[in-house]
Amino acid sequence: MPLFKKEEIAEAAQLVYRFMPPTPQYVWPGLCERTGATVWVKHENHTPAGAFKVRGGITFIDWLKREHPEVEGIVTATRGNHGQSQARAAHAAGLRAKIVVPEGNSVEKNAAMRGFGGELVVHGADFNAAGEEARRIAAEEGLFPVPAFHPALVCGVATYALELFTAAPDLDAVYVPIGCGSGICGLIAARDALGLSTEIIGVVSTEALAAKLSFEAGKLISTESARTFADGIAVRIPVAEAFAVYGPGASRIVAVSDDEVAEAMRLYFSATHNVAEGAGAAPLAALLQEAGAMRGRKVGVILSGANVDSADFAQVLAGKTPQV
Repeated sequence: MPLFKKEEIAEAAQLVYRFMPPTPQYVWPGLCERTGATVWVKHENHTPAGAFKVRGGITFIDWLKREHPEVEGIVTATRGNHGQSQARAAHAAGLRAKIVVPEGNSVEKNAAMRGFGGELVVHGADFNAAGEEARRIAAEEGLFPVPAFHPALVCGVATYALELFTAAPDLDAVYVPIGCGSGICGLIAARDALGLSTEIIGVVSTEALAAKLSFEAGKLISTESARTFADGIAVRIPVAEAFAVYGPGASRIVAVSDDEVAEAMRLYFSATHNVAEGAGAAPLAALLQEAGAMRGRKVGVILSGANVDSADFAQVLAGKTPQV
């Protein structure tokens, strides 16, 4: 049974469009030539926050205001894009937004979260440690804890997939990154709501394999670390609610190295003149890895975000891979 009905995603889209327009999806000749496939890029790097997460922030805060009007503020953990999304939507709704990030987080994502009205807290070595601190703050300060996965949030995220599948309903496969899972779950939800048979292929880092290991074992498996410069997929503990969707809903999960991600970032820039952050380029890296199997097919890649620090992007364009 689909996670959402088509009408529910369409209704969420109308709410999202009050705050931002739909994003485009284009076929880029340079990517087609490099891969041998017809490649549709879904440009979530073109949202007002530079990433797909902004959609879920809009729909989640709308839900929160309706269901919990007494709430005065929120708290959540993030590596950046989820935090921008929640800070932006909460601030627009007149709510306080406290955002917890790990030590060494993206300087420019931190600045963007502050710019959208977020109160930044730095805590812990990684995303999961920041999540523990966010839960502590929620209990201590009476703020609403925003989870990484919630139906109201995922339904908003699914609007990007509704746009893609409406424009290109005959895609054979779509590659999408997996962090906490809202992006892949939104894609699966829209595919199922539309009754399509498109393969959904998740993408993780070789340095953050939790989702892939869990998918292949059929149960949740955590890792000790998630040290990749593709911070949007630097997750070591899978989200159970998301796994319950992509476990049965994805065709497979591909792991890409940081070197492969950096190469995909360079290709995006040279072939399309679009900036992709590490997680945003991971789907293209996976397609390049599987180009032989995808030759002659119609394939979507989700460019999920553009928010890479300038210093890291300069290294990438110089032919290097940023080190964590």
